[in-house]
Amino acid sequence: MNQRGAQMLSPCPGPNPAQHPGDGCIKAVGQADVIRNQFSGATFERIIDCSGKCVLPGLVDAHTHPVWAGDRVHEFAMKLAGASYMEIHQAGGGIHFTVEHTRKATEDELSRALQQRLERMLRAGSTLVECKSGYGLDLETELKMLRVIERARTSVDIGISSTYCGAHAVPRGKTATEATDDIINNHLPKLKELKLSGEMHVNNIDVFCEKGVFDLESTRRILEAGKEIGLQINFHGDELHPMKSAELGAELGARAISHLEEVSDEGIVAMARANCAAVLLPTTAYMLRLKQPQARKMLEEGVIVALGSDFNPNAYCFSMPMVMHLACVNMKMSMNEALAAATINAAYALGKSDTHGSLEVGKQGDLLIINSSRWEHLIYQFGGHEALINYVIVKGKVIYENKRCETMSSY
Repeated sequence: MNQRGAQMLSPCPGPNPAQHPGDGCIKAVGQADVIRNQFSGATFERIIDCSGKCVLPGLVDAHTHPVWAGDRVHEFAMKLAGASYMEIHQAGGGIHFTVEHTRKATEDELSRALQQRLERMLRAGSTLVECKSGYGLDLETELKMLRVIERARTSVDIGISSTYCGAHAVPRGKTATEATDDIINNHLPKLKELKLSGEMHVNNIDVFCEKGVFDLESTRRILEAGKEIGLQINFHGDELHPMKSAELGAELGARAISHLEEVSDEGIVAMARANCAAVLLPTTAYMLRLKQPQARKMLEEGVIVALGSDFNPNAYCFSMPMVMHLACVNMKMSMNEALAAATINAAYALGKSDTHGSLEVGKQGDLLIINSSRWEHLIYQFGGHEALINYVIVKGKVIYENKRCETMSSY
């Protein structure tokens, strides 16, 4: 991880031994003097001296809900006073409060908010982010949210994996069965039409499989229908109650399941056998005072463990370095395990590990330059990333430069 010497980026056409110069992919990884000799005849837009610093893969946030209006700061006090997630939800707060405000917001308002949130994630080192819909619960608003995500895909430098999460809650006035039928008969056919026309690029389908929300059978029906139109299965499961979501996901060939605070031992084994990633969200367990996901048991059983911030009005965290810190302290992961979970494993959970998540020749040139000779400082310094992340680079281009790092010690 520790690269001493000059790290050369963004080669321009010229006497260059690498093929396809300027395509944003990594051309060489290794000792600085070897790379200098290999590219001695090349010209570059920029050369960054990384002496005494570290070069890391760009971080991957495998689970976020970043498109919404109406924060829930007032509910934080309720949670601190002892109200549970489901008590707030059943009283008309939680997801329903945000749905009400998101339905009223214009597409431009949501786009501006999303862009600002993605930029904050970027400054904290995330270069690929999963973005969900799910605060509409009706076809019109869900499509509005997905269009906002689509706009961000082309206007923001950060990479995006788009998720349809229309089954995030049961809309008021409907039963779970009625909501399931609406999603299968109306939402997903429209999504298929927009995908085929190229108007929308949706990657994943998500369902909140939970007691009092969507039961196992409704979840199965929605996920199978989404899979039929080419969406990866990547859903919420076993968070507040044991639902056998992990077993269902393994059976259906899910790419990933998130939360898993209440996963069964059998579910863990099934996920390991199915190569189904576990996207663990230490921010949620921390903020809701839930029991921590069994990261150690999952790792010992061979589950691919990834991390996500779960950024949303209920878990307001943009920072994957802070997520990694919480994973180490509260879920007993090592720093190496946490870094892998926030890079290559998170990329796997999004079906992107062939192009993202590690520094390998041919992969997309997404990386961080850390103002420290030890990469572990990114996790060790809780909330310290603003003084540590010197550069964020996407596709070989510097898209964020923290000039304060040049004049201050990271220690």
